[in-house]
Amino acid sequence: MEKKINKDYECIPMSDYIRRTWKLPDTDIKSYSGLTLAYIGDAIYELIIRTYIVEQGNAPVNKLHKKAVNLVKASAQAELYKNIKDMLTEEEMAIYKRGRNSKSYSSAKNVDIIEYRTATGVEALIGYLYLTGQIERMLELIGPVLLDS
Repeated sequence: MEKKINKDYECIPMSDYIRRTWKLPDTDIKSYSGLTLAYIGDAIYELIIRTYIVEQGNAPVNKLHKKAVNLVKASAQAELYKNIKDMLTEEEMAIYKRGRNSKSYSSAKNVDIIEYRTATGVEALIGYLYLTGQIERMLELIGPVLLDS
């Protein structure tokens, strides 16, 4: 049976879809603080990692959780940054630095402050790419952490 493709289907970024659904105001993403970008980036990063792990096959939840924790912890994100820093555009590097240099009100847990801030910069970059609909680029940059797992 031949599949038919609906040519009227519009592919829009998830954040735009959410904005439209609940009639949220359009906001200039560049006006968001580094920590705001990191806040959403943290959740998106974890969702991508969890999706990757779950799609590898069914497993006990405890085992899935342990795999995810190893990939989302600050030290893993800091290592990811080392692997992708030469791939970043000027704009992406500026977003990363904005997140990294933000003054956080929470403290690092089980990691030194440099790794913690590096991870915050990575999360800010992920948040920015998500909110601007640059999903392919976001997945390209996250790829190295998954390939090393």
